[in-house]
Amino acid sequence: MKISKKGKPKLIKKIIILIILFTFFIIYNVFFRNQTVLSFSKYGSTGSEVTTIQTKLKRWGYYNGNIDGVYGSQTLAAVKYFQRKNGLYADGIAGTKTLQALGINSSSSGSNSTTNSSNLNLLARLVYGEARGEPYAGQVAVASVVLNRVKNSKFPNTVAGVIYQSGAFTAVSDGQINLTPNTTAINAARDALNGWDPSYGAIYYFNPNTATNRWIWSRPVTVTIGEHRFCK
Repeated sequence: MKISKKGKPKLIKKIIILIILFTFFIIYNVFFRNQTVLSFSKYGSTGSEVTTIQTKLKRWGYYNGNIDGVYGSQTLAAVKYFQRKNGLYADGIAGTKTLQALGINSSSSGSNSTTNSSNLNLLARLVYGEARGEPYAGQVAVASVVLNRVKNSKFPNTVAGVIYQSGAFTAVSDGQINLTPNTTAINAARDALNGWDPSYGAIYYFNPNTATNRWIWSRPVTVTIGEHRFCK
């Protein structure tokens, strides 16, 4: 079958239109209709990730329900509460930022990962030097005091800066900061970094049985855990 010269432009035009339509069809199906979406835990989800979320939130006082791996209304409310307390968008979905704040996802940045690892190690050493033998919540609270100071304009704005500030911590003065922390101290430091603050925002703590500084006694107490009083 021969195609006339007049018919060739029409045929080419049809072919171009078909190619364009086919391209749009492929784009739609690959990038929209069959788009791969990260499966974040949310209301109605079940599984081990939900169990981990519930376990952490319950340990930190955000969740009072059963640890059953079912993302129900109580888990939803707890996640929203955690998000609000940690400056996250409170949509109740355990997305990337929320999972990272919970310590479930590792940092995507290599430099951030290195910094986080360094902070964890130093914080764990301080906890071990200052509060080994104290209740677990008390060890987390000691780590939280460091992090609360980092956020406070009156103190250095890094973990290392706060810990090594002159005269700030006995463990630094007497060299116990150089001891190898145990698993409990490491876990306590990690929980503090992940948002649990049993000190209720305290920036100081002291042992009333040994404290000789009269000024520290004037500070408003937020909570007493073990041998330590935490205050602002």
